[in-house]
Amino acid sequence: MTSIRHRGPDQTGVIANEKEGFVLVQERLSIMGVKTGRQPLTSANGTVHLVANGEIYNFLHMASVINDALESEHYTPRSDCDVLVAFYELFGADRLLQTVRGMFAFVLYDCGTRRLLVARDPVGIVPLYYGWDAAGCLWFASELKCLVECCSQVNVFPPGHSYAGPRECFNPQPYFNAFWMTEIPTARADLEELRHHLERAVESHLQSEAPFGALLSGGLDSSLIASIATRILRKRPGNANFRLKTYSIGLEGESPDLLYARSVADHLGSDHTEVRFTIPEGLDLVRDAVYYSETYDVTTIRCIVAVMLLARAIRSEGIKVVLSGEGADELFGGYLYFHRAPSVAEFHRETVRRVGGLHLSDCLRANKGCAAWGLELRVPFLDTDFLQHVMSIRPEDRAPGVGTHDQHGALEKRILRQAFADGDYLPPEVLWRQKEQFSDGVGYAWIDAISQWASERITEMEYAGAAERFPFNTPTTKEAFYYRKLFEQMFPGESFARTVQRWIPRTDWGCSEDPSGRKQDIHRGHNNS
Repeated sequence: MTSIRHRGPDQTGVIANEKEGFVLVQERLSIMGVKTGRQPLTSANGTVHLVANGEIYNFLHMASVINDALESEHYTPRSDCDVLVAFYELFGADRLLQTVRGMFAFVLYDCGTRRLLVARDPVGIVPLYYGWDAAGCLWFASELKCLVECCSQVNVFPPGHSYAGPRECFNPQPYFNAFWMTEIPTARADLEELRHHLERAVESHLQSEAPFGALLSGGLDSSLIASIATRILRKRPGNANFRLKTYSIGLEGESPDLLYARSVADHLGSDHTEVRFTIPEGLDLVRDAVYYSETYDVTTIRCIVAVMLLARAIRSEGIKVVLSGEGADELFGGYLYFHRAPSVAEFHRETVRRVGGLHLSDCLRANKGCAAWGLELRVPFLDTDFLQHVMSIRPEDRAPGVGTHDQHGALEKRILRQAFADGDYLPPEVLWRQKEQFSDGVGYAWIDAISQWASERITEMEYAGAAERFPFNTPTTKEAFYYRKLFEQMFPGESFARTVQRWIPRTDWGCSEDPSGRKQDIHRGHNNS
């Protein structure tokens, strides 16, 4: 398991049960139950074993439900993940999956019933893969690199799915089903309720026994999360002067994000750090970017380089947990190409598609980019209850420029901005700032440089054979071909290639295929408040 020690550098735990025929291994990043939560976790009677990745945000509520059901003993959770074992023992798999809230991927084995329980959170915030070896043994891992040498066939374990049963019949099934996944919602937006739901989501994500901070790109989403977190923490006893540690990154000499992030940090009074990098420093990380992200998607590679540079700097300061703003663009239709949606119904269906693909794009990039340096990233916008609330709002209220006549009516994520327009949460120039995609915001020269640099490493002859060499997800640019070539070297075989999904705008809506927001005609550039 040394191949993923970066995900959990604090502790290695192993259970090998030859009689039952299973091995559980966990590389631990200690955040909750630092002294008592070592994994794998085993039940009191020694029959149920668990390895889990992530955070269970409602573990105290689940612990109270467990105690209410116990008659003669008191249950004290050893960590947030420990409630998964105790809750399963008392109430079974179905009730456990309907009750738990958090970001998680876990594997539980019950020796008493010889049954397996595997589950992943509804969005797939943390990664999970599975595969079979030549002997027919079933493997699970948080990253593909663990399976390269043992499995010829691998798959992404789908978000919102679980499997409960004997190993021999393994077949994941959905446990998370919401009406908005197949129907068009009709509920009108309630701005006060929307604000309340997001504040509650942020508060639930603040639990930590380890030092934490927040990413601050200077865009609407991360800035709102940092602002809400600061307010909540300052209300706690003795915390009136609390200063949240915030971090931003940008190119030396040119970065829209650094300017706006500084404005937000000054507004919040945060303890702010700017990380600057040069183009050569970024290019040096491209091979590592493919290795740690385990993808060849152009958008992800462009973005994760900056994420990894930032994560390294944050981890060097002893921080183990950061809040971030991932997910808002998928829920609210924040990407600039959403302005070209042909109808509100199509707008909604596209947000559903984007939410369903988060585990292969933004969540993958954010989780793996931070985990490369043993840093946990939390995403309050993707809290299950907040997700359910927002996606149940009619698309007329979530889509940009529909039924509005005020000066900001055409802006994406309009109702999110309006929900926090009062109360001095953010500087106006940030609250009403147009969407700037992360890889653009760190500095426009970065996208141009990495695209040219990667393209120069592919000859015309190589590129001419792209369809023959890569019949699945055939690269459409030399830049994409270069990333695919690197991926193939590290993760050979079409089975691994099929775990990747390319992130591109809707070309059938008349949008550019290039994922950069600057390629969309609605983009206004730096001064867009």
